[in-house]
Amino acid sequence: MPHPFRFGVSLMTPAPVDEWREKCRRAEQLGYDVILVPDHLGMPAPFPALVAAAEATERPRLGTFVLNAGFWNPTLLAREVATTDALTGGRLELGLGTGYIQAEHDTAGLPFGSPRERVDHLVRTVEELERLLDSAGLPGSRVPLLIGGNGDRMLRLTAGHADIAAFSGVRLVPDSTTGKLDPLTAEELDERVAAYQRLAVDRKEPAELNVLIQIVAVTDDREAAVRALHSRVPRLTLEQVLALPIVLVGTVEQITAQVRAQRERYGFSYMTVLEPYMEAFGEVIEALRGE
Repeated sequence: MPHPFRFGVSLMTPAPVDEWREKCRRAEQLGYDVILVPDHLGMPAPFPALVAAAEATERPRLGTFVLNAGFWNPTLLAREVATTDALTGGRLELGLGTGYIQAEHDTAGLPFGSPRERVDHLVRTVEELERLLDSAGLPGSRVPLLIGGNGDRMLRLTAGHADIAAFSGVRLVPDSTTGKLDPLTAEELDERVAAYQRLAVDRKEPAELNVLIQIVAVTDDREAAVRALHSRVPRLTLEQVLALPIVLVGTVEQITAQVRAQRERYGFSYMTVLEPYMEAFGEVIEALRGE
C-alpha cells in the first residue's frame, strides 16, 4: 500500500516578517503539507524562520530541507531542535544532509572536508542527536528525521535511521566548489532507489520517500519549458530531459499523471518543490488531494 501523497515547498527567499508570514499562509492555502527552509548562506536562517511560519499557520508541518551538518555542532543542534519543536507545537520535521557547497564553508570559515569526512560527521550528528534528544526527554521518534543523499554510505545511514528518505535526483559535478549539480536520469535514479530498498529491507516500517523537484511548468509546450535546462546538460537528449524525475512540465493533467507514475515507479509519495514554483504546483496539489 503506497503512502498517501504529501507536498512540501522550500521557501528560499528572505523577507520581512509580514511578507514571510503571508508567504507561509499562502502555502497553507494552496494545500502544502510541509513548509520547508533550506540551510544556505544568503537564505533564511532555518529555525527562526520555521518558528515564524508556525505562528502564521495552523496545519502544515515545518521542516529543515536540509540542514548542512557541517555547519552544526550536534550538542548545540539538539538544543535548537528541542526548542523549535516546542515552539512550533510539535510540528517540526528535521532534515539533515552533509552539505555540498565548499564556497559556503569557506565563507563561514569552516572546514569542508572530503566526502568521507562529511559523511562521517553526519553519522556522528545523527547518533548524537538521537542520544541527546532522548536524554532530554524528547524522544527521537517525536521529531521525524529526513536524510537526503545518493551515495551508498548515505543510503545506509538513511535506511538505518530516517523516517523519510530524500532523493535529490542530482549529483555534485566533480571538483565544483560552488555546488554545481548534474541531474540523474530516470534510470540512474532507479538504481539509487533500488540500492536504498535493498539496504532498508529489514526495517520494521517502510520510510516515506521524498524527491526534490527542480522545475515545475504548467504549459501546453513541454519542449519549450525544458529548453534552457537541455542546453545545460547536452549529454542528455530532449526526451531524457523530459523524463527526468526532477522535472514536472505539461498540462495539469499531464503533471498529475507524472506524479502518480513517480509514486508507482520509485515510491515517491512526498514531493518537494522550490519556492518559485509554489503557485504553479498548487494546481497539481488541488488535482491530487486525497490520493
